[in-house]
Formats: sequence, C-alpha cells, structure tokens
Amino acid sequence: MPVLKNIGILYTCAAEGGQADIHPVKYAALVWERDKILWTGPEANLPEPYHKLESLDAGGKMVIPGLVECHTHLAFGGWRADEFELRSLGRPYLEIAKSGGGILSSVRATREASPEELLNKCLGHLQEMKALGITTVECKSGYGLNRDDELKVLQVYRELDRMQPLDIVSTFLGAHMVPPEYAGRREAYVAFLVEEMLPLIADAQLARFCDIFIEETAFTIDEAYTILANAIDYGFMLKLHADQLSPGGGAELAAQLGAVSADHLEYISEAGIQAMKNADVVAVSLPLASFYLRQPAIPARKLIEAGVSVAVSTDFNPGSAPSFHLPAAMTMACTLQHMSPAEVLKGATFYAAKALRMQDDIGSLEPGKRADFALIDAPSVNHWLYHLRPNACTASWKDGIQIYGQSI
Repeated sequence: MPVLKNIGILYTCAAEGGQADIHPVKYAALVWERDKILWTGPEANLPEPYHKLESLDAGGKMVIPGLVECHTHLAFGGWRADEFELRSLGRPYLEIAKSGGGILSSVRATREASPEELLNKCLGHLQEMKALGITTVECKSGYGLNRDDELKVLQVYRELDRMQPLDIVSTFLGAHMVPPEYAGRREAYVAFLVEEMLPLIADAQLARFCDIFIEETAFTIDEAYTILANAIDYGFMLKLHADQLSPGGGAELAAQLGAVSADHLEYISEAGIQAMKNADVVAVSLPLASFYLRQPAIPARKLIEAGVSVAVSTDFNPGSAPSFHLPAAMTMACTLQHMSPAEVLKGATFYAAKALRMQDDIGSLEPGKRADFALIDAPSVNHWLYHLRPNACTASWKDGIQIYGQSI
C-alpha cells in the first residue's frame, strides 16, 4: 500500500460539476492498495493510518488520471502517406476515396497483413502510447470488411488485451465502407453484417461496441438504423461516426438509438446538439482528423454550453489522423475547438471514460476507482497543454503498477 507524496498539483477530474471542473488539489498525496485508489487530498491532511506507508516522491510534478483514448483504429496494414501529399496539394478526402484510396486502400493492406504482423505493429504503437500517460485504448475493426479479416483484427485486439498492461476496448466497425466485392449490392452487405457478423461476434464476445460510418461514401441513415437496431438486439452498445464531412443526421440517430457516443460531429446540426443533450450521448471530438483533413473543427463551445459532455481523442488511423499523440490532440482541442485546458483534460479522462461506459472504474482519481494515473512534468494543466513538448509524461501507473518511467 504505497503513498505518492510531494505532488505539486493533482487533478481528480471527478464527475461533479461541468466540463471545466477538474477539482485541483495543491500539494497533494495519493494512496492506493493493489489496483484501487484509497485516498487523495492535500498531503497535510493525510490520514494518520497512512503516515507509515511506503512513500514515493512525485518531485513536485502534476498528477492526472490515466488518459483514456476513446476512439482509435489501432490495427491496420500499411500507411497512406501518398494521400497526405495529395490532400496537401488540395485534393479533397472524398475525391481520393472515390478514386480507390482512403479506407479501401487500408482494407487492401489489412487483408494482406498476417495476424502476427498486425499484433507486432499494434504492440509498438501501444508501447509509445503508454509512455504518453495513456492507460486505456478503444480499438476499432473496419479495415477487414469480410468475415475472416474482421475476425482477424478483433482477435488481435483480444490478444493485445491479454499480453500488455493497457486496457483494450474493442469495437466492431464492419460498417466502415461497402467493400469492393459488394459493389452494386449494398443491401447484400448490410444483410451480411446483420445476419452473419453481428451474431458471430456477439457469440464470441469479441467486441463491446458496434460502430458505423454515416457518410456519402459509406452508409446512409436508413442503413445505419437497420444495422444498429440489430446490434442492440445482440447486446452491443453503440457508437457512431457522425456528421464528419457533411451534415447527415448522425447525431440525431445516435440520440434516437441511445448510443454511448457520437464521434467527429464537425457538421452537427442545432437539432443534433439538443438531441444528444437530451439523450446524454457523449460527443467525441477528434481534432487531429479535423486538422489533417482541413475540416472545420467540432463546435465544442456550442456542445458544452448546451450541456453535452465532450470527450477528446485522436482517431488514430493511417489516413485522416495518422498520430496517436493524445497530448498533441489535446492542445489542438484548445486551439481549434476553443476549449480550455481544463475542459480538455476532463474530456480526455472522465468524459472519455464515459464514452466507453467505464466512468465508474476509470477516468478520475477517486477512492474505489482503479489506480490509473500519470505523472506530468508541468506546474499546471494550462502550462502542460500550452507548452507542447515531445512528451511531458515522466511516469505512469496502470492498476497500481508502474508501467512507464524510472522508479521513483
């Protein structure tokens, strides 16, 4: 049962209050036993039973909850650097996608990759994510788009969860695009997802969530309703890629179906904002995708002022957000989305956990929750996100065990 002392400032990021309420504690201490937090508060108020515990020195640094990456496409074959050049020269994302690039380019590469290749590539990414203070990662399929390759990716995620310390939360995104072999037979692909893939994945317990991409080049609202309504019947919780490249009513559908989150939302409508607020759907902002695609950023201020919880994630994928650097995305959420550093920190911790329906276990530093936390070399959250560095995280803990940094 250790106690971490000499914390310059600790942010609990508890649920109480609004988006900007991160509940700072100056000159703090944190006590945990095995994988659970026992106590946090000012070190001067440390209860007497904890005075003789093993003591660790935070060196005056900042402590935050372990960061929660609530939207990634972690496993994929290849990269798409050539598309980055095309977009830099002005070619729109949708035009590239319609000419055979985009998601379908990654589908070809992922189908060619072996499970071992995907596993090793993901392990490398997770090793670097761990060093950034990330302790939980949501991972989507969606680059297989057939039975064997979707299962391949989801089985890689199951193995990753078993063999390394970060929590892996799997999402089935078979409705990412209509694959080439179903060209002109959209109804057949929707039927394949509903009648074969959903029951198969549910029976094998390979994914917690079902997701769908609603867009001109992907799936319509009606197709999404059919797939997602059936996913509910099979016990999946729902997520939606919604209103990213054009207004399409995705936010309203997310609210109608009781989705846990709607993600992207660059073109969300006023009606969509109100619907998400009424249904308590988390808005997941993905500033790296907006930045890479030169899209207008999600209207975070409108969402926050309406009472919608706004999470922050990277959308790590090989095309539109080829970076898993969540702290950089957090800085972009401040500059592009007009969120304060405090709002962003709560968005990457408590509200990101809420976007995974895990807020009762992770996302804040409160007694009874899991001892997931990170030590940041900064005097405050304002300074951390303002002074963008390669990495300000000096150590991190998952379930009470130090997983990164030199022993302190």
